[in-house]
Amino acid sequence: MRHNRLNLIVLMPGVLLFLLLGCLGPAKSRPTRFYVLTSLYSAKTRPAPVADLKNVAIGVGPVRISGKLDRPQIVTGTGGNEIRLSEFAEWGDPLGGGFARVLAENLSYLLNTEKVAIFPWLQATQTDYQVTVDVIDFIGTPGGDVLLRAWWTVFGENGRTELLKRYANLAEPVAGDDIAAMVKTQSRTVEVLSRQIAEAIKALAAGSSPATIK
Repeated sequence: MRHNRLNLIVLMPGVLLFLLLGCLGPAKSRPTRFYVLTSLYSAKTRPAPVADLKNVAIGVGPVRISGKLDRPQIVTGTGGNEIRLSEFAEWGDPLGGGFARVLAENLSYLLNTEKVAIFPWLQATQTDYQVTVDVIDFIGTPGGDVLLRAWWTVFGENGRTELLKRYANLAEPVAGDDIAAMVKTQSRTVEVLSRQIAEAIKALAAGSSPATIK
């Protein structure tokens, strides 16, 4: 009788753990969602060009992303000292590549030219203007704002001469309280930057002095 009682005492913790796990069921984790930046052009949105430069060749890149942002996880924050990495939200392609792709698409539409190349391009590729971007901040919070701070530079033929260098400090409100809304707003800030660059290239192509271009 005593032997059986000892066996029961030993078995009880294991039985209780088994019952507890059975009640809780298998652990479930949220699936990771992947996001990409999108250009200003879509089936619903067909923006009018700001210039007709169909014979002008434009090279886009390199686009350099700050190390704090250059990671698979989508980074959120307010632009201060603290950043957060989204646990279940990642970029569908590297952020620098996605940024360059969307900028190139936007400039193609805004300047009405199909002669757009994304860095790195073939050695034989000739460019009339080359655009480089150094992204310092590209961050936001769902339900808050998206901030884009970047230096952008326009070079002349085949990237030989720096024609123009400007600083962009953009803020756009996020119309939603989730990551999807924030990424949509990030795409919109790239559109605003693209329009600034397109207007600058339009002015340069028209012969304006770089010093007079805002």
